[in-house]
Amino acid sequence: MATISDVATRAGVSTATVSRALNGKATVDPELAGRVLAAAEELGYRPNGPARNLRKQETAVLALIISDVENPFFTAIARGVEDVAHEAGYSLVLCNSDDAPDKEREYVDVALQERVAGVLLSPTGSSGTAELLARHSTPVVAVDRPLPDRASDTVLVDNRMAAKHATLHLAGQGYSRIGCLTGPSGVPTADDRLAGYRDGLRAVKLPSSTSLVRRSKFKADGAQQAAHALLRQNNPPDAVLVGNSAMAVGVLEALAALKLKPGRDVGVVAFDDAPWTTLLDPPLSVVAQPAYDIGALAARLLLDRISGDREETSTTTLSAHLVARGSSSR
Repeated sequence: MATISDVATRAGVSTATVSRALNGKATVDPELAGRVLAAAEELGYRPNGPARNLRKQETAVLALIISDVENPFFTAIARGVEDVAHEAGYSLVLCNSDDAPDKEREYVDVALQERVAGVLLSPTGSSGTAELLARHSTPVVAVDRPLPDRASDTVLVDNRMAAKHATLHLAGQGYSRIGCLTGPSGVPTADDRLAGYRDGLRAVKLPSSTSLVRRSKFKADGAQQAAHALLRQNNPPDAVLVGNSAMAVGVLEALAALKLKPGRDVGVVAFDDAPWTTLLDPPLSVVAQPAYDIGALAARLLLDRISGDREETSTTTLSAHLVARGSSSR
């Protein structure tokens, strides 16, 4: 991607002259202006609108790239980011990667082409994305998951501890064969929740078996199939910890199809406190994450980074808390 410095070098003028020429200032000698315009055309350079706005202290743009805009957890993160960004005079562009590295890379490319002031990213795990952002010196803050193989400002939740507490809660309610339905292998949140589940089982000396664990995408349809397989096996679990609210929908659909009632027949605790969870009979027990706070804090960190107020990177880990309801009590 050509920069204003590249144009200046090609035309043999200063960057200030390039800026004046591209903005149509009459003070630029016509011959110099012609050289600048020719150099810009040859290099494919486009003026950096957001940067001009930043210099004028007008509206700037941030990009938020999340894995699933339909997930209430990420929706709340987006709201936290937007509130802080808007208050500071920034606009927000929301992108949905669907946890696909290629799609994430496409959105990062667009963000770089548009020269956004900074990027907030829930990484898919592709190291190429982090390298691309670093190569262009674009400020970035990772949310929910760390950037792979690169230091950055990061805002996380202690998923492992939260999953352990949820598992201990199920054990305390008298469930003795507890299963876990989590997301894809290699996704840090999914792996941490599985590790916390196993920590909980060890703490109360309950059996841990691969037959009690299923993985799927963080989506309802995959979770429904996985829950069917989990619950129709010989010696099925009497309770299950579920990776997120979208997966919880699939689990509840599987329970209904098998004529099993949450709480009475199968204890259920799911990550994320979506608005509909209290409308069920019985209401769904959840691990409530501070999603809005994640977004708001990440946005503040990014704005500090953009303004040059911060140099060292930091990782902030927030806590989640269990909200026990009828689906996890017998």
